[in-house]
Amino acid sequence: MTTTSYALQEIAERFGLTLQGGSSDVRVHGVATLAGAGTGHVAFLANPAYRKQLPDTHASAVVLHAADAVHCPVPCLISADPYASFAKIAALFEAPTGTEPGIHPSAVVSPSARVSEHACVGPLASIGARSVVEAGAIIGPACVVGEDCDIGADCVLAARVTLVTRVRLGQRVRIHSGAVIGADGFGLAMDAGRWLKVPQLGGVTIGNDCEIGANTCIDRGAIEDTVLEEDVRLDNQIQIGHNVVIGAHTAMAGCVAVAGSARIGRYCLIGGGAGIVGHIEICDRVTVTAMSLVTHSIHVPGVYSSGTPLQPNRDWRRNAARFKKLDKQLGALARKIGGRLPPSED
Repeated sequence: MTTTSYALQEIAERFGLTLQGGSSDVRVHGVATLAGAGTGHVAFLANPAYRKQLPDTHASAVVLHAADAVHCPVPCLISADPYASFAKIAALFEAPTGTEPGIHPSAVVSPSARVSEHACVGPLASIGARSVVEAGAIIGPACVVGEDCDIGADCVLAARVTLVTRVRLGQRVRIHSGAVIGADGFGLAMDAGRWLKVPQLGGVTIGNDCEIGANTCIDRGAIEDTVLEEDVRLDNQIQIGHNVVIGAHTAMAGCVAVAGSARIGRYCLIGGGAGIVGHIEICDRVTVTAMSLVTHSIHVPGVYSSGTPLQPNRDWRRNAARFKKLDKQLGALARKIGGRLPPSED
């Protein structure tokens, strides 16, 4: 646990906040929720659903909107975006990794690889031929870095990350345990009644400041690279198919699946469990809600949803039965009023 502490005025000045109430030299040493905070903690209020917890908080300070300050019993750090400000403050108290530069004696490094003297290669890690590890990078225990990979400055690979081949990471990329980057894409061709594997000759390019969640898989391209632009954030257990392109600052929640050659724009938000079919395009600033299936290109920014919301099973079964009869019923209605249904898109 860190013992670092900061004065409230120091935090306010560092992050452009307004300190209101209390003494500017009050010191804090950590962060917590409104309900769980005690003396020395900074809490935050961003979601109105938690406003009822504010009067009873025991935090030493709370980050909040100006409109909520009147209800706060402790010093306030007023912000236009309390959640983002809290994230910056919390980073002050993030415990360091404790790693030191150097290559662990149990690691295996190819003679043709280049590892900076300021990088850290952990126990049982492997660095393949012609791969490069830049200064400040941390390669965790049992990581496998295959051939022809480039790991930029200050990247962090947690334990058991695998970079298969031809993976290029920008600077400050963070990849969590179990992720596999650069495996074969799912490329198959039917030939004389049997599947023929299509060689995957491309790689994966990941821009600066991206984060890849645990057990997420990103396949390498068939010819050109699979690409994540800068500041893309992927949650755990996501599948990114070969030759997918994801625009900068896009974020995806857990268990999203993106099929090959889909192109996703910048500043998109993809909810958990959503599916995106291959060879389509999604423009910038699109939000896809959880468990939706995107089957066609989206050219207009906005929020998109599909699927049937949860309901009691008896109601769902009744509605499903009605849905199967819907086309026949609409056809009968159209004939009754002398019109006709538009042709099916099938």
